Amino acid sequence: MSYARSPYWKWSVCLLLLFATMLLYMDRQTLSLTATRMKQEFHLDNAQYGRLEAGFSWAFALGALFFGFLADRVSVRWLYPFVLVMWSAAGLATAYSRQIGSLLAGTLGESAENLANREIYIGLLFCRTALGLFESGQWPCALITTQRILSREDRSFGNSILQSGASIGAILTPFVVQFTMTETPGSWRTPFLIVGGIGFLWVFPWFGLVRGRDIAKPDDTGLSSEGSEQATDSFATVRRYVVLVFIVIAINMTWQFFRAWLPKFLKEAHDYSEAFANYFTAAYYVATDLGCLAVGYIVKQLASHGWNVHRARLVTFLGCSLLTSLGVIAALASKGLLLLGLLLLIGAGALGLFPNYYAFGQEISQKHQGLVVGSLGTFAWLGTGLMQERVGQTIQATGSYVTSMTLMGLTPLAAFVALWLFWDWPMRRRAALPCSPCRSMPTKKAEGEHSLRKKL
Repeated sequence: MSYARSPYWKWSVCLLLLFATMLLYMDRQTLSLTATRMKQEFHLDNAQYGRLEAGFSWAFALGALFFGFLADRVSVRWLYPFVLVMWSAAGLATAYSRQIGSLLAGTLGESAENLANREIYIGLLFCRTALGLFESGQWPCALITTQRILSREDRSFGNSILQSGASIGAILTPFVVQFTMTETPGSWRTPFLIVGGIGFLWVFPWFGLVRGRDIAKPDDTGLSSEGSEQATDSFATVRRYVVLVFIVIAINMTWQFFRAWLPKFLKEAHDYSEAFANYFTAAYYVATDLGCLAVGYIVKQLASHGWNVHRARLVTFLGCSLLTSLGVIAALASKGLLLLGLLLLIGAGALGLFPNYYAFGQEISQKHQGLVVGSLGTFAWLGTGLMQERVGQTIQATGSYVTSMTLMGLTPLAAFVALWLFWDWPMRRRAALPCSPCRSMPTKKAEGEHSLRKKL
């Protein structure tokens, strides 16, 4: 960069990214918090709700690849506000799902008697799909930004600030829902109008704070050269990318399961009131925020005290995976403080997995960071889409959350095993094994004599 920036500027940008993530999760979380009311008002069942979440996931999967490809080719300074405004519009439009569904159902030739039952569902599916499509542009844009303005040692912490916006948005959303949704039928629309409308304001500080040259595309054509632990050959790059595919599917399924089903789990499986579920959901996301920020801070501190950056990330990833595995106990726990405490610990671990995952992904490529993030997002949301639909069917058929919660709690541990075994170990093992001539003549003198004999 050819001009000076304040030392605090990069962290100011990270805070702005936090607000973008906050808005994203407010738009996303509003449906899960109003789902029980909508289910009662429009006779939706758990299988249909699961399909709504699956539609969001499929759209996110396709959009992630598209916007990831696009982010490498156009200015993120312009692409980022575009996708944010569009997902805000999709969230706001959810309030008019019935009108949208009526148009679509009419176009599809629905009969009058079926239209009354199906139009709200069709409209919700359309809005939810549009929301997933445009929200997918968040991560290529945001992670390209942090990759280009932060050093390797700072990325986990910067990513934790960025990702913590998810928790803040999820903390605020229950209060917005609680104080704007009344017993009046149709009052569930108000939260969608408020949350969607706020998003349009974000673009003004973005254009004021970020210039095109701040996040200009790099000149390199391949791997980043920072750090001794980064990939140095094509085989290592492919291996690490495959590891990241496995990791992102695993951790995204866990996070999205609890995001989408926690309020319903509290209200339907344990008979907590709607108000309590909303307030506890806010507490849950306070825990996720603390876990996310703690991971980034710990990695930064360990690196500043001489720890290998990769090792610091690995240790904190393991700690978060152990926390999510408490889902095995929570699935069987009875209503009470133990259950609530376990859910708070699970939340801290579930979001704490992401800052390090993002940092690992940022070491694959500089020039093609958007495509890396986007394609990984595609895999993540394809897996999540399958998971959400299957979870909805399972809960509808069994009336129980035990199986789903147990499996979703354990998947991050599988991701840790893949990371531990295959990210860096083959490279270290090859480096630790000397070649045959070196083993037979370990000294420089012997090596010289060996060379002389070859010449003779």
